[in-house]
Amino acid sequence: MKKALLLATLIGPAVAMAQNNNAPSSYDPHDIKITGYLQTQFQKAQSPGITSFSGGDFSKNSDNRFMIRRGRLKIDRVDTYSSIVFQLDATQDGVQLMDAFIQLRHPSQKGLSLTAGLFNRPFGYSIVYSSGYRDFPERARVFQTLMPRERDLGGMVSYHPGGKVKFLNLDLALVNGSGHSAKDYDSKKDLIGNLAFKFDSLADKRLHLGFGGSFYKGSVRNDTKTYYTSNGAGYTAHTSDENEGKGIGRNYYGANLQIELDNSFGKSSFKTEYVTGDQPGVAGGEDIKGPYASRSFTTQPATDLYQRKFNGYYLWFTQEIAKTGVTALLAYDVYDPNKKASGMSIGMPDNFTADGDVKFSTLGYGVAYQISNRLKLTVYNEHVTNETTSLPNFSDDLKDNVFTTRLLYRW
Repeated sequence: MKKALLLATLIGPAVAMAQNNNAPSSYDPHDIKITGYLQTQFQKAQSPGITSFSGGDFSKNSDNRFMIRRGRLKIDRVDTYSSIVFQLDATQDGVQLMDAFIQLRHPSQKGLSLTAGLFNRPFGYSIVYSSGYRDFPERARVFQTLMPRERDLGGMVSYHPGGKVKFLNLDLALVNGSGHSAKDYDSKKDLIGNLAFKFDSLADKRLHLGFGGSFYKGSVRNDTKTYYTSNGAGYTAHTSDENEGKGIGRNYYGANLQIELDNSFGKSSFKTEYVTGDQPGVAGGEDIKGPYASRSFTTQPATDLYQRKFNGYYLWFTQEIAKTGVTALLAYDVYDPNKKASGMSIGMPDNFTADGDVKFSTLGYGVAYQISNRLKLTVYNEHVTNETTSLPNFSDDLKDNVFTTRLLYRW
């Protein structure tokens, strides 16, 4: 028992560090270290060719597939004053750069660091939490929409002090705003701030509590003479020569909470995150599928922008089943791209609403089995529901549920 406690004490900080994508495997000085994980999976969709946030859209004539969801190879090195992280993602679609950043730290001020390069946007909880450790197969639809692939290029100042204020984490980043695989398409930059608190020694160290708040302040360049803003039931059009090149506000505000309780039956965990704000998008329709019409852009949008008032959230609950290695998973998430319009009002004549204004919710449930320290099997089903509207494409609930069986190996 003492050996087990000692091992947990030694590897605990390393595991916690690995769970954060914006950090090396350890801040202890070391030469090149290679870590990573592989996720291979089989999926069955409710119908062929569906739009899906569970690993991407299905091919036109396919309702099932084998795929490599993630194949991460992370290389890092740490010395007294600096560290470097370089991470690749290799799947059936090819090899892609995921992380490439340098961090500067001073030995006398270890809590203060400067990061420059390609890194996870420091917004909220789930964005920076590694997919190699997350209990659920994917992040919530709202975050996949607002921040696809999670990363961006820029610089970040972080303050993670120790001692009596070790519970505090503060990040402030300035980024391009165009995402991880694109060069900036305008001269404006976006500002991201995150304040988080984490307490791990409550209730005789059985209760772990975390919470925080975030903001995102940015804009998207309008390339036409017209843009639209939300009103009570649809949109108001604004047309002027001055609107070409105008920056349309992209502003998010979020709050998050994590509670974990160690008990005799097994660890219970509840995590939630809520985000609201303004998201510029396009109309959606034949050229752009509805769920992607409000997605953040990696290139200059060519059509009129629609500034939507959105909100979204997720609820994640997990329960370990005694000492079996099995964990029960239950999740619910909602993304409403236009909270000022709903139901049959979407698609009505002359209010300019379209496919990009449809609300989606997802109920997920399954189990994960930790076969060994490195190997985990997850079986998970997602029941996706969209609101019924006046639009032909969304006059009823789409048949877009997805069942996933995933095997993960981490080294």
